Amino acid sequence: MPTEEELINIRKEKRETLLKNNNPYPAKVKKHTKITEIRSNFQQNTINNQYVINGRVIAKRKMGKIAFIDIQDGSDVMQIQLSKEKLGTIFEIINLIDLGDFISVNGSLFKTKTEELTIGVEDIEIISKALRPPPEKWHGVVDPEIRYRSRHLDLISNKRSRQIAIAFSKTIQSIRNYLHSKDFIELQTPILQENAGGAAAKPFITHHNQLNQDLFLRISLELHLKRLLIGGFEKIFEIGKVFRNEGISYKHNPEFTLLESYEAYADYNDVAKMLKELIQFCAQEVVGNLEIKNGDHIINLAGEWEKLTYIDALHKFAGIDYLKIKEDKDLINKAKDLGIHISKNPSRSIILDEIMKKFVEPKLIQPTFIFDYPTEISPLAKKIDGNENFVERFELFILGYEFANAYSELNDPIDQRERMTEQAIKAKNKDEEIELIDEDFVEALEYGMPPAGGLGVGIERLAMLLMGEHSIREIILFPAMRTKETN
Repeated sequence: MPTEEELINIRKEKRETLLKNNNPYPAKVKKHTKITEIRSNFQQNTINNQYVINGRVIAKRKMGKIAFIDIQDGSDVMQIQLSKEKLGTIFEIINLIDLGDFISVNGSLFKTKTEELTIGVEDIEIISKALRPPPEKWHGVVDPEIRYRSRHLDLISNKRSRQIAIAFSKTIQSIRNYLHSKDFIELQTPILQENAGGAAAKPFITHHNQLNQDLFLRISLELHLKRLLIGGFEKIFEIGKVFRNEGISYKHNPEFTLLESYEAYADYNDVAKMLKELIQFCAQEVVGNLEIKNGDHIINLAGEWEKLTYIDALHKFAGIDYLKIKEDKDLINKAKDLGIHISKNPSRSIILDEIMKKFVEPKLIQPTFIFDYPTEISPLAKKIDGNENFVERFELFILGYEFANAYSELNDPIDQRERMTEQAIKAKNKDEEIELIDEDFVEALEYGMPPAGGLGVGIERLAMLLMGEHSIREIILFPAMRTKETN
């Protein structure tokens, strides 16, 4: 069997032959009909209709003076037939065509003896000569390392990967359709920011040469969108990339797509109602069903979704009575009793987050809202009237991980400054994943921001749910990977 290098050299020779007669990489090609359109419009009276189809060669069979080629375009696959009797010397182009080449054919539609719709070729042209052989003879790339690092090969050979990519696009479009129907306006905020605020996460740092200052890739969309509320907009959203310099796993990627929306004169209960409607709308638009199969689970998006408070969830799944834990040392001891490794001088927020991740979240398979978080871990949310130890915040969990985070937004500038100052003190104690003070935002808040409900949704995770996938790396076309070592 020839080596890959030998196969490439053979293809290069064919390219040279083609160049002598015509350009195998033309800039302009004939307008074509999508294969799905030909199939869906097929009636007996469309036999002998003329069509042009363009696509990639995925199979080739030569039998004397007849040859068959399977062409794949972005919609489907169709067989074409080349006949020496009909094409004459043009028939010999079959010897220059390889798997992976793009070709353009013009011909008439007919059915073979086996009832397969086929184009009888009357004219054929190679429009892109491939120099490398396709992966594994179109049987599909299986190795995840190859699939994620060379996504083009994965998409060429794996239909499922193309379906997921299309579903992700449809998910984003569905979100836009729903929010536009509710009179939200889509706006954009900067990716490069002077302060990385709006979430408790490590930022990526870069340097602007002309300004001679460090800037951050945004970790959230929040603080700039709130400035737009201050400026007079009432219902706004943004879908954009955010960047967090943290771990990589089946649930996390340092770059991901986030939806954030803000509605003036709404609170977190209004947002929870809207979020449920939004996810149900997306499910119907993308998969046409409110029951989603994911692994061994059937996720029911219809009906009532479970609601628990933060302290009830801690007590139910981790056996912790939050209201009785007054001292940090008591919380640390509880965490150690649960087998959680505690780093030196951890903050309460980090300990609580670890307990939630290991003992609460994995139990939340069906859609579950967790309401009313402790104030100490929610610096941007409004306190509950009459109970200042807790804030009007919820998170939505499905399949054991977080899908959304929402607040009744804090709009008291004095309270906001005090809480951000507390966070800055924690930062000095090496607590890196905290919300730092943003003076520009606090100053903007002093001009007055209306009461508002805010929402953040990780769109890749939503697409994972809808497509029944378990890893965010199946959804992100080009996930973060360590640089490939080369000799």
